[in-house]
Amino acid sequence: MERNILRKYANLFSGYTELRLQENRTSRISVVDGTVMGNSSSSESGVSARSYKGGSWGFASSPETDSEAIEHVIEAATENAVFLDSHLEKAMRQLPVSSAEGTWDYSTKRSVVSRKDKIDFAREVDSYISQKFRKLSTRTVVIHNLDMEKQLITSTGSNAYSMVPRSIMYAMLTVDTQDGPVQLYEAIGGLGQFEDVFARPSDYYSRIDSLYEHLLRKAEGVFPEPGISQCILDADIAGILAHEAIGHTTEADIVRGGSVAADYMDQTVASPLVTLVDFAHTAMGKTCPVPVHIDDEGTPAEDVTIIRDGVLKSYMHNRESAMEFGVTPTGNARGYSFSDEPIIRMRNTAFLPGTSSLEEMIQSVDNGYYLIKSSNGQADSTSEFMFGVTLGYEIKNGKLGRALKDTTISGVAFDMLKTVTAVSGEMSWNNAGMCGKKQMIPVGMGGPAIKCMINIGGR
Repeated sequence: MERNILRKYANLFSGYTELRLQENRTSRISVVDGTVMGNSSSSESGVSARSYKGGSWGFASSPETDSEAIEHVIEAATENAVFLDSHLEKAMRQLPVSSAEGTWDYSTKRSVVSRKDKIDFAREVDSYISQKFRKLSTRTVVIHNLDMEKQLITSTGSNAYSMVPRSIMYAMLTVDTQDGPVQLYEAIGGLGQFEDVFARPSDYYSRIDSLYEHLLRKAEGVFPEPGISQCILDADIAGILAHEAIGHTTEADIVRGGSVAADYMDQTVASPLVTLVDFAHTAMGKTCPVPVHIDDEGTPAEDVTIIRDGVLKSYMHNRESAMEFGVTPTGNARGYSFSDEPIIRMRNTAFLPGTSSLEEMIQSVDNGYYLIKSSNGQADSTSEFMFGVTLGYEIKNGKLGRALKDTTISGVAFDMLKTVTAVSGEMSWNNAGMCGKKQMIPVGMGGPAIKCMINIGGR
């Protein structure tokens, strides 16, 4: 994408306006039981403009990006805003003014590998699995890459370029049992293009070995006893809890729509051990899985401490919600595609580490469960949630016991978090997260392990 080509259109802006040029490039390679079953790539690009007048937004987009198309979307967005304002007459005050400039390019500086190289990489991983693990009924290796490249200018003076890539390898293993197939998968990778994330297939064999061992234990596993139990949620499950059950309820548009969090500001909603942050781009000195330096409204992205020491302290905002709530925008406006309007989205949502060790936490449980991996899940604006658990173990007298078959956990997050009695000092991220709020978009989620009381499903 040619850079700095939008500046010349700024003189066409009338009132508050954003102009965004964007291209998303994806590729996917899948190898199933040694056979290449998928080898696809796609690119989606275009331009969009959004204008604001009196409380009404006008939006327009086009897959064409020549001068005529760009001028047209600016004009159409402006006309749409004026039309809606004339009919709705919201008469709202002006949006908060903020601006930022910068370039954030996470492209590889290495020699770009070919599609054949990526296929060979996946085949080599598959060959290792096939030769070492004879009990498998099926195996799948997937390599997925996404590059999101954006340019943005706004009438308030923002001018930003970003290229944020993600590269993930999925290894999915299945064994057959008398009760049917049992499966586990591992997502490996994160921020960066393939060349920066993956070096040699052998670098990941130890993680696949561990996955296989967990799978065999799960195949002989048991169902948990249903009901409220003392559980330790490892980082993967703590992360999805932070994102789904708390994060969404504290997005300001959801708060405005009736989220229970509207009634909880500055109130205790969790144990004093719990602090929850939506990080913009850097956490504890390291770049986050999805770094956002300037959001799609041109606002500098700031960390949002949602819960501090158990007390709800902040919501996540775009410009409009910040105006309505009388606060500063936090830089949470994001759109997945050029044709998507930016809405309030999380970036990298995680609990902060505590001071306990995972070993100490397990030893402190007489009868409970250690829950490690989650599948899909859902939550609503009351913070009530239900998540699938694909990997876990019993804890008996402070020691790990038998593996668990697939189960679920559920509860009301703002109640469950009050039962937290320990938080581990280790922090890890789920680098492959996608959020489906109106439009899919990459997110980071994670944290330490947390010890709590939670409702777990049985057979």
